[in-house]
Amino acid sequence: MTVELTIDDRVAVVTFNRPEAMNSVDPSMRESLYRIWDQLRDDDDVHVIIVTGAGERAFSTGSDLKNTQPPRESFAELMFMQDNPGTFLHRFGLDKPIIAAVNGYAVGGGMELALACDICIASETAKFGITEAKVGSVPGSGGVQRLPRSVSKSNAMLMILTGDLIDAREAQQMGFVSKVVSPAELMPAAHAIADRIKRNAPMSVRALKRSIQMGLDMPLDHALEMDKYVYGLMRDTEDRLEGRKAFQEKRPPVFRGK
Repeated sequence: MTVELTIDDRVAVVTFNRPEAMNSVDPSMRESLYRIWDQLRDDDDVHVIIVTGAGERAFSTGSDLKNTQPPRESFAELMFMQDNPGTFLHRFGLDKPIIAAVNGYAVGGGMELALACDICIASETAKFGITEAKVGSVPGSGGVQRLPRSVSKSNAMLMILTGDLIDAREAQQMGFVSKVVSPAELMPAAHAIADRIKRNAPMSVRALKRSIQMGLDMPLDHALEMDKYVYGLMRDTEDRLEGRKAFQEKRPPVFRGK
């Protein structure tokens, strides 16, 4: 099994488990990931997701170039007839918060995965890079668009056009890594963040994530108008009433996602 999924107390951990191949993604692993993303989207008992890589050398180095052959189908056939564009981030879009725990090299598709997550924390040994220009390709999983939305245009251009690697501290300075910890502290730190998130109302968390994602692509006045409607949708939910009641009674709230 090249992808491991564990679920415990509302937190799912997805582990890329090919350390001998720098946790690169081969075709069978890609198919497993499609099923996992669907499972996590539909499981209401999962509130937060952590993505990491097995071992200490790599988070993921993206597609396994040695074991991934060009598809026989045309790109149009894959896109419009099979709904399978070949990227392992296909079906990745979830309303549930996703934390990247980067424990080594996150390059190519691995860097794109880290950028697609909502929160990125890294070990001191982590290295990041979008390296496709060095092999005559372009990123196929959103890195070209996500990186300039996370850092300055100049820093995005510098990383993408040179293909150079940067370390965890530089990634934190650029702004797409939130926290840098020792390798031993990485997963405890990821779980600590997940635990704080899962204590919040799940419907509120999903609504907030969706509002942030949608608002980034809107003019500010449109985004503020959207916020009014999201607030209105949430105003009379059972969880919001429970939150206010628990605050008044000085007790932890019991949220039900309703």
